[in-house]
Amino acid sequence: MSWLTWLLNAELHIGSSEILWREIIGNLFGLASAIYGMRRRVLAWPVGMVGNALLFTVFLGGVFHTPQDTNLWGQAGRQIFFFAVSAYGWWRWRQTRSHHEAADGGAVAPRWASPRERLVLLGLAVVGVVGFYFLLKSLGSWGPLPDAWILTGSILATYGMARGYVEFWLIWIAVDIVGVPLLLNVGLYPSATLYIIYGVFCVFGFLAWLKVRRQLLAAAEPEPATASTAGD
Repeated sequence: MSWLTWLLNAELHIGSSEILWREIIGNLFGLASAIYGMRRRVLAWPVGMVGNALLFTVFLGGVFHTPQDTNLWGQAGRQIFFFAVSAYGWWRWRQTRSHHEAADGGAVAPRWASPRERLVLLGLAVVGVVGFYFLLKSLGSWGPLPDAWILTGSILATYGMARGYVEFWLIWIAVDIVGVPLLLNVGLYPSATLYIIYGVFCVFGFLAWLKVRRQLLAAAEPEPATASTAGD
């Protein structure tokens, strides 16, 4: 198929640099998914899954013989996890929307994770970083420690988004702080640039969800009873 061949091979030449169009397109799908996510729209999940499929091929540059021939197994692996967790998120947001969980029309009602849920997330973060570090190191991934954190944090952030945790935006910010220098060192400049944009966007997303959370809580509070008139 001619369009598929173009998508796999098309490059954008900027000076002496070669950038794959599918890296640009995949990241644009990711940005669109983040925008829909901030607005708590179900479309965030399928849009993101398209981006995951495209970026999977980008991060395995050595396997797919791209200009950036470094294999970032953690970055590629997280696209697979993204795809799987996004399928869960898609299902969950459709369910919560059908039950009108969010009174303002969003697919999910933002909430803070409970202390127990936070402990679970922390434990999974430690186990994930350690486990993925040794796995990625054995696979020959470039920068296995930051790659392990990006993979772990991305999985937890996506899961947190599916559950409606306000904290998921903060996890994304921590992922971006590590991801930007890693991608710059490898030469994946569009992805690094978008990580910077994501980081700024996540700050606004966090504030937006926090605002919605407060509005929903205020709307749920019972109105104060009016004083009874004499003779009632």
